Amino acid sequence: MSAPPSSERPSSSVDPKLLEILVCPLTKGPLEYDAERQELISRQAKLAYPIRDGIPIMLPEEARRLD
Repeated sequence: MSAPPSSERPSSSVDPKLLEILVCPLTKGPLEYDAERQELISRQAKLAYPIRDGIPIMLPEEARRLD
């Protein structure tokens, strides 16, 4: 049995190409990726969208408010 190709991402990471095209659904502004907390941060909306199993949850009602 061989090891998986090195190009495969861990299930907890997000495809970098996806991060390039995602924007905040409320402000349409840019998002920052927080790998440690597994969140996408919208500074304009003051929200942190969770990433679950490598999938960004881009619903404002699921987002965490930033202070």
